[in-house]
Amino acid sequence: MYTLTNPATGELIEEITNATDDEVRAAIERVHRGYSSWRRRPVSQRAKIVSRAAELFAERADELAAIMTLEMGKRINEGRGEIGIVVDIFNYYADNGPALLADEPLSIKGGEAVITKGPIGALLGVMPWNFPVYQVARFVAPNLVLGNTILLKHASICPRSALAIEQILRDAGVPEDAYANIFASSRQVPWMLADERIRGVSLTGSEQAGISVAAEAGRNLKKAVLELGGSDPLIVLDSDDMDETVRLTATSRMRNCGQSCNAPKRMIVLADIYDDFVDGLAKRVADYYLPGDPADPATKLGPLASASAADEVAGQVETAIQQGATLRAGGRRIEGPGAYLEATVLTDVTPDMAAYAEEIFGPVFLVFRAEDEDDAIRIANDSPFGLGASVWGTDRERARRVAEQIEAGMVYLNSAGGSQADLPFGGIKRSGMGRELGPAGIEEFMNKKSIRL
Repeated sequence: MYTLTNPATGELIEEITNATDDEVRAAIERVHRGYSSWRRRPVSQRAKIVSRAAELFAERADELAAIMTLEMGKRINEGRGEIGIVVDIFNYYADNGPALLADEPLSIKGGEAVITKGPIGALLGVMPWNFPVYQVARFVAPNLVLGNTILLKHASICPRSALAIEQILRDAGVPEDAYANIFASSRQVPWMLADERIRGVSLTGSEQAGISVAAEAGRNLKKAVLELGGSDPLIVLDSDDMDETVRLTATSRMRNCGQSCNAPKRMIVLADIYDDFVDGLAKRVADYYLPGDPADPATKLGPLASASAADEVAGQVETAIQQGATLRAGGRRIEGPGAYLEATVLTDVTPDMAAYAEEIFGPVFLVFRAEDEDDAIRIANDSPFGLGASVWGTDRERARRVAEQIEAGMVYLNSAGGSQADLPFGGIKRSGMGRELGPAGIEEFMNKKSIRL
């Protein structure tokens, strides 16, 4: 079942029965057949439709934000902010897509050649619940402009987001056979990938989901783009305003109640400022102890996406404490029907503890002491993940020098956990493969065909 449960109250709102196998096969056939006509539309026409979608997302921002608040507990202002970047993404590919798809002349020995840039076919998207519209946008916008068609399986707790997105695309002029939402189950995904009519898959989700999809895609020789978990390091080299550094760190980590793949999760602070940072952070996170209605703009602490998610994070915190970590602030699973957890600060986490290597997908700060710059780099890279990272310091060149040594797909200086339409997004190691957004985002499912003249 696709189940909508309000995580702020625990109230069951709606259940939708999964699509049958025959319905899934019919949807695959629809986008497969639609590919032949969609790809033949001029790129200028496809871009115009994507531009219209951007306008509709902007017009329906309040409606979409309210849906996300109800489905997964996103604070209403964060929901509106999410739609802002969605609009940027659709506009970016509408405006830049035709130029990004232009033929590329190539001088070769003994003649000339041209590289043409075209689509590959029908694609499957498997999307997560934490950013229900943004995650879809960064997959869908470039591929619609490119000429691929899309079958979209959204997260099982986001049925209304899935339907709202489909309606906007339809109203913008995307044909029914160029984009289709399907309420498929996880068990149906493997044979969907095995179907020869599906030519690639994009998944954003857990590490385990990525392993499963990558294995099936590889078995069937399908291109896969995977954006998985992260345990992003935030390195603080120095600060000329510790209160502001702490405030920005807390704000970055608590965005989306800590449920962001590329949120800073491991704070690595040089020894000479470590105590000041920890003391300041412990005081700052007290702002995130009082639960509130995520539909109220004044709320600072919203719920996690589900009771099971809150229980899992609370269990990770408890295990860390039992294994020897020091609780500096928070740590309490808030009683009541909602999926609330206090913001938590843990120190003294060592490599023999589970928390050292795992991703904690919630409002938890792990703070590490680094003896010097090299030690900070060592701790940052001592992780199975490699999604994003950030380096904070007053010396820009020093910060950049450290950034260049971090094993990650993205590093930000004096900011954290960012995303923007024109900047490639993606990771390495167990954080996935491939890139989305920016020029790279339209190339993943592209046929770069060489034509020798």
